[in-house]
Amino acid sequence: MTAPRQKTGAPKRAVAVKSAPKRKTKNPLLTSILSHLEDAKAEDIVTIDLNGKAVIADGMIVASGRSNRHVGAIADQLVEKLKGEGHKDLRVEGLPHADWVLVDAGDIVVHIFRPEVRSFYNLEKLWSDHAPDERVAV
Repeated sequence: MTAPRQKTGAPKRAVAVKSAPKRKTKNPLLTSILSHLEDAKAEDIVTIDLNGKAVIADGMIVASGRSNRHVGAIADQLVEKLKGEGHKDLRVEGLPHADWVLVDAGDIVVHIFRPEVRSFYNLEKLWSDHAPDERVAV
């Protein structure tokens, strides 16, 4: 019986991990969704206020996953946790392929993308305050 091998070399240094900034919102659904996305390790989370811009929802969240599998896992986890909180009328689109998954939670719409797909569609720019008004005078 041999003794277990010990690793040699310099001791490992502790690495400081930056946590995502805490977002303060008045909407409990928005707060809950943001928390679940952060728990699922979603990346580049952006919140867009749709009040006065659209009647489809009060807010939109755009986030990224690292791969199709990660995008699908984020969406599955989000839906599972929201249902556990009592949100029953959730609609999900895009899960079989998971390049872009949309979770409609009623007042909040969540888009979860692979980074390449997110940059192609660029929803943040489309819904930004600087986007042209959709009402066009003819």
